Amino acid sequence: MPSLGKECPVTEIARNERGRALADYIAEAAGRDYPAEVVHEARRALVDYLGVTVAAAFDETVKPVRYLADRWQASGRARIVLGGTTTPAIAALINATATHAMDFDDVHYLGAGHPGGPCWSTAFAVAQENGADDQLTLGAFITGFEVMARLGGGGVPGVGRKLQRKGFHPTSVVGRMGAAAVACALYHLDAGKITNALGNAATTAGGLVGSFGTHGKPFHAGKAAMDGILAADLAAAGHIGASHLFELENGWLDAFIQDKNVEVPPLDFEERFELLRNGYKLLASCRATHASAQAAHQLAGQFDLAEVETIEAQVHPGALVTAGKLSPRSPLEAKFSVSFCVAMALSGYRLVWTDFSDAVFADAHVAELNGKVRLQPVDGQSPASAHVIVHLRNGATLRADTNVILGHPENPVSDVGLSEKYLSLTVPVLGDARAQTLLDAAWTFGAKGTVHPIGELLAGDW
Repeated sequence: MPSLGKECPVTEIARNERGRALADYIAEAAGRDYPAEVVHEARRALVDYLGVTVAAAFDETVKPVRYLADRWQASGRARIVLGGTTTPAIAALINATATHAMDFDDVHYLGAGHPGGPCWSTAFAVAQENGADDQLTLGAFITGFEVMARLGGGGVPGVGRKLQRKGFHPTSVVGRMGAAAVACALYHLDAGKITNALGNAATTAGGLVGSFGTHGKPFHAGKAAMDGILAADLAAAGHIGASHLFELENGWLDAFIQDKNVEVPPLDFEERFELLRNGYKLLASCRATHASAQAAHQLAGQFDLAEVETIEAQVHPGALVTAGKLSPRSPLEAKFSVSFCVAMALSGYRLVWTDFSDAVFADAHVAELNGKVRLQPVDGQSPASAHVIVHLRNGATLRADTNVILGHPENPVSDVGLSEKYLSLTVPVLGDARAQTLLDAAWTFGAKGTVHPIGELLAGDW
């Protein structure tokens, strides 16, 4: 991977090389053939997206955004999940906020954040407005995912993880570029206008890790989708954006990572699909809590909680950046606390979305155990692994290990497992028949014609 600022001297010919590569890739979305396994993974991402978005459509983090849409009264054909229709940018803002509201959505384990919310919300909003067929919509989603994953990927030394260490949320930063790519593909923009759209998206990028544990984090996903559509709309209308912002000198990375200490992934679109390395959550908390909680689950019920002296959680150092809240003040903050999630798991809670409630947060046993957890960052340890060691008062110790988190592409959730997660989230909201019909539509998306049946199933007037 090239390091930031280490390429050859910039010339006018080479100045926009990365920008041109991005624009050309996006412009070719409609005519690209996608391998069957990539189409299938896109459908897996859609199943997960629909499940978490439906379940959180009226979450406390989403209600204020829905309220604003009612006030603005913007007309359009883009569906608000379990609501009416509006203009695409507003629908995408609401829906992507809902997708990320429970922190239960998909995750790019190499650092680009949570692509499903910005990319799928943009895809449906624009396609519903324009009447695009589902094959084009599927291709647009894949294209946006690939762009977002390349720009924010690279693993621990790469862009997304470095952004986190600098205090920025990758979903918010590169989510704008992913959403812009989706919208540009659906608008059939040429490479010149796509370049302008990407420049518009880059100049709006932002989103702070300091917002984690508040309504601000899911809003990051919603605003990324909204700004991606706005960037594409402006470009389609002739707005000129900076064309050099994706180069390794004087671009967006220079602004966000000013020490240049980062390995930038190549734009190797022809070599592989990053979508095949997407991950899915079975715990409704920050990804950085999962490995420790999964290990703690193995130890639940094996000892008397009153006999615990201390609990040691050996974690990747990045876990302390995004989930290092030792004394969370609310159920929402608890999602970003490795120690609290370990305490919940040891107490027998599954860490599904209903567990992050006032009742569980007030559980005295969980609170007591949380105070006994000691986080030990281990340099060189995989972010997908963790080790939990329980020290008892009698001197005995119990240990459990997570080598690779369930849901990681190296330890994937099965199609059946994704369907079960989806149904657990949607049946209480939609009922059995409607939830199953929507699930069937997701698993066949891209083969039947238009996006409208899914929009109709998500209407709020059933």
